[in-house]
Amino acid sequence: MFARRVAVVGTGYVGLTTGACLATLGHRVICADVDEAKVERLRAGEIGIREDRLAELVNEGVAAGRLSFVVGASAALKELERDGAPVEVMFLCVPTPMGVGGIADLSAVEAVIEETRDALPAGCVVVNKSTVPVGTSVRTTELLRRDDVGVVSNPEFLREGSAVHDFLNPDRIVVGSAKQDAAERVAALYARLGAPTVLTDAASAEMIKYAANCFLAMKLSYVNAMAELCERLDADIADVTEGIGYDKRIGQAFLSPGPGWGGSCLPKDTNALLQAADAADFEFRLVRAAIDTNTRQYQRMVEKVRLAVTGRRTGSLSRRRIALLGLTFKAHTDDLRDSPALGVAALLKQAGAELVAYDPGVDAATARIDSSLLTVVDDAYTAARGAEAVVVLTEWPQFRALDWRRLAGEVAERLVVDTRNLLDADIIRRAGFRWVGVGRPQRDGAATPA
Repeated sequence: MFARRVAVVGTGYVGLTTGACLATLGHRVICADVDEAKVERLRAGEIGIREDRLAELVNEGVAAGRLSFVVGASAALKELERDGAPVEVMFLCVPTPMGVGGIADLSAVEAVIEETRDALPAGCVVVNKSTVPVGTSVRTTELLRRDDVGVVSNPEFLREGSAVHDFLNPDRIVVGSAKQDAAERVAALYARLGAPTVLTDAASAEMIKYAANCFLAMKLSYVNAMAELCERLDADIADVTEGIGYDKRIGQAFLSPGPGWGGSCLPKDTNALLQAADAADFEFRLVRAAIDTNTRQYQRMVEKVRLAVTGRRTGSLSRRRIALLGLTFKAHTDDLRDSPALGVAALLKQAGAELVAYDPGVDAATARIDSSLLTVVDDAYTAARGAEAVVVLTEWPQFRALDWRRLAGEVAERLVVDTRNLLDADIIRRAGFRWVGVGRPQRDGAATPA
C-alpha cells in the first residue's frame, strides 16, 4: 500500500480518530484545528476525549513522525509542502450541528473551503467525512470552483466509546464521488483494513449515513414502545428481544430498551433527514414517529419514577431527593450532548425533585452542567445518601459492581428504578431494594436481606 499525505481538518471524535488511525495505517497525517489551546494540548499528548486506545495511537503516531498537529487548515497544507510534497487528500471532520429548523449547519465546512480553495494543489481530493445533507458534495464542488480538485463523500460509522475499534474493524467503507479516480484514491487509504467497499455516487454515499442512523433510531424507538406494551400485557421485554434477536433479519444490536436515544448523531441526523424529505415533498412518517416516540420516552421514565416513589401516577415529586446514576448519553464516553439522561433529569427537576447525580465519565469538579438542574458528585454512595429513589439512566457496567448493601444503608427509601434494565434484579432485591425495570414483570416489595 502506498502511504499518502493527508490533512485532517477538525480534531473532535471523528477527526482525531480518523487522523490517528490513518497514521497507524502508515499515512503521513497532519491534523488541524482552529482552537490553539486544543492544538497545544494535543502536541503535549493530552487527548481530552474518552476513547479506548485513542491516546495510545496518537502518541505512537507522533513518536513515529507520521502524525502532527497545527492551527488552521491552511497551515496543514503548508506543513505538508515543507515536508517535501503537497497534500493528496484533505478530510473535512468539522462540526455540522443541527441548525435552525433541524437542517445541518454547514458553516464550518464552508469556512474551510474558503480558507483552502486557492492553496489546494492540483489533483488533491477533498473528502466530506462529517455527516452532511445529501447534495453537500455538489455544494462543495461549487464553492471550490476547482475542476482539478476531486470531491468525495466518505461518511463515518464510528460509535463513541469504541471509535478506534470501529475505524480499524469497519463493517464497510462507503465512498461516493462524481470522479471515479478520486473515489478509488480515497478507498485505497483503507486497503489494509480489508473491509467491503461501496463505491457509489456522492448523493448515495451521503444518504447511506442518514439511512443507517435513522434506521437505528427507529429500531430503538420500536423496542422502547414494545417495552411499554410488554408492561401493559405482563410480558417480559428481555425474553421478547432475545426471541426476535436470533432472527438474522432483525439481529440483536439496538434491541435494549432505555430512557430514549440521544448523543451527537441520532437526534441531529433524524431531524436532518426529515428536513431533506420535506424539501423533496415527501412525508417521512416513520422517522417522524420515531422522534415523537423518543420524546415521549423521557416523560414515560418520569412517570415510572413518580409511580414508584409516590405510589400514584399523579403523585408529587416536590422536594423528593432522587439519586441519578448516569448522565452521559451512553456508557464509556464523557459526551453529554442530547443525553436522554439529562432530558429525564430536566423533567424530574420540573416536577420539583431534588437531584444528585454520579457518572463515571463526568468529573464533579469540572462538569459542564447547570447546577440549578442537579448536583454532580464523585461517587454513587454520596449520590444515594438520603435519596428516596436511585434511578439508573446510563448503562455503565460499574453500576453492577456497586456495593448495594452499602447503598441500602445510605438511602432514605430502598427503591431502584432501572431505566436500562442494567442491574441483576435478584441481587438488588437481596440487598433489600425494590427494583423497577422497563418492560419487565414486577414483584411486589423487596426481598429480606440475606
